[in-house]
Amino acid sequence: MTVRDEEFDDRQATPSGHRGRGIYLLPNLFTTAALFSGFYAVLAAMNGQFEKAAVAIFIAMIMDGLDGRVARLTHTQTAFGAEYDSLSDMVAFGLAPSLVMYEWALHSLGKPGWLAAFIYTAGAALRLARFNSRLEVADSHYFQGLPSPSAAAIVAASVWLAVDHGIRGEELAILAGLLTGGCGLLMVSNVRYQSFKHIDFKGKVPFFVVVAIALAFAIILVQPPLVLFSMFSLYALSGLLGSLRSLLKR
Repeated sequence: MTVRDEEFDDRQATPSGHRGRGIYLLPNLFTTAALFSGFYAVLAAMNGQFEKAAVAIFIAMIMDGLDGRVARLTHTQTAFGAEYDSLSDMVAFGLAPSLVMYEWALHSLGKPGWLAAFIYTAGAALRLARFNSRLEVADSHYFQGLPSPSAAAIVAASVWLAVDHGIRGEELAILAGLLTGGCGLLMVSNVRYQSFKHIDFKGKVPFFVVVAIALAFAIILVQPPLVLFSMFSLYALSGLLGSLRSLLKR
């Protein structure tokens, strides 16, 4: 079924009983904002504004997290919205991070540089395709492979951190290539990662949890690129360590 066909399947019932062709506005606004943020990240990188490009990718992550939650809260989940979200993810978390990294550092490596960028982009596309094809049978507690937003966060935060410290991309080109290619391979790996989908945001929590969240935001604001890079890198390592522990148990 094509995207056009799914748009027609996305018809809403009208008071007169007829089914009109249309889509829900609110969740798709957040998806469009994520798509625009990814697009802006590419434009910013082409103009040498790498810090803005990295921030735009993190904004896309926030918008991507909100669109699905808003759709569930307002009971506006649709097939069109799901497909639109996947296409937006491919731009914001598949193309944008690899192009930002390429413009910042990988272009200095020549062919190995664009190969590393392509491995990342292909890994993001393959992971999204695998995720969508196994959506009904997958364990919702875990992701198979590193989620593309987390991979994008590692790449974007690394660029942001280096630019913040005045480091030129050419100085870290080889390391940037390994990081980019490694994130691409992790996305298509069989390493399992916690999904955190079953956290109950409606339930009550102890007061110290709210205090801890406030402190976490304060720490992030002190040094955003360092904290974000550390957080998502630890998340990527957690899956690898979990897989290693499972292998040792066997």
